[in-house]
Amino acid sequence: MMHPGQSFESYLVETVLGRGGEAAVYRARGGGPAHPVVALKVLDDAHRDQGCTGRLAREFRLADRLRHPHIVEVYDHGPFWIAMQYVDGGNVTTLTTLDYRLQALGQIAAALDHAHHDGIVHADVKPTNILVHQHFSQDGAVLIDFGVAYALAEDVWHRPPHVLASLPYAAPELLQGRLPQAATDEYALACTALEVLTGRTPFAGDSPLALVDAHLHLPPPEVSHAISWLSRSFDVVLARAIAKDPDRRYESCTEMMRYVTDAVRRGVHQTSAVRVVPSEDSLDGVKSPERW
Repeated sequence: MMHPGQSFESYLVETVLGRGGEAAVYRARGGGPAHPVVALKVLDDAHRDQGCTGRLAREFRLADRLRHPHIVEVYDHGPFWIAMQYVDGGNVTTLTTLDYRLQALGQIAAALDHAHHDGIVHADVKPTNILVHQHFSQDGAVLIDFGVAYALAEDVWHRPPHVLASLPYAAPELLQGRLPQAATDEYALACTALEVLTGRTPFAGDSPLALVDAHLHLPPPEVSHAISWLSRSFDVVLARAIAKDPDRRYESCTEMMRYVTDAVRRGVHQTSAVRVVPSEDSLDGVKSPERW
């Protein structure tokens, strides 16, 4: 663990941005005139073995291959670190209007479709992997963390020994140990969209096993029964986006988000637009939308 003021490679650490299972991310300076402030991801001392460093190098390579305004830029890397784009506005749940949240989700849908066109599946879409710029209306949202991404052409013969998934957003095929596909990211984006818009994911469980069972067997929830400003058409869109069979989902993430946005906006305009101040982390318990 590094501390503010500590030097690392050619960078000066300013603050800790977050920690994961294998690494910490810092805000740092020293990336040169083009990138004076960076996010610096550094593997912990205990996770600098060949497997971890190999995954980190792969993460850099896949992200570097994808040049898109809403996919994180990576700048430099070493055996156990990556320097990448610093995004200064927190994750997507910090956005304070429903319209901005829909815009951010649409931008991430476009980013995912771009990755899919290049044969890459992100495989870990969730709110904490969608960062937003402080000046959102100008710079928008950014998809980060390609640490468990799949390159379809490379990985078609290599099934992982165990499932790496964030359970609230994990598609059935991922939980069944099948290779992910573009529709796998669509499922996760639909789960993410529901959480970003309403504060809840489609399925819940008292244990990880119960949550896995829900993804595999429970029908899609009818969210409009609990949230007055969502219509029955939203339920229909969600049901297709999280269909158990990936072949039954929408053709692309962009198409799915277009239908989600249309259903939400039509539902909003059928109800009174009442100001709601979201909690710090979510819109849990929201019964009416923010002003447009």
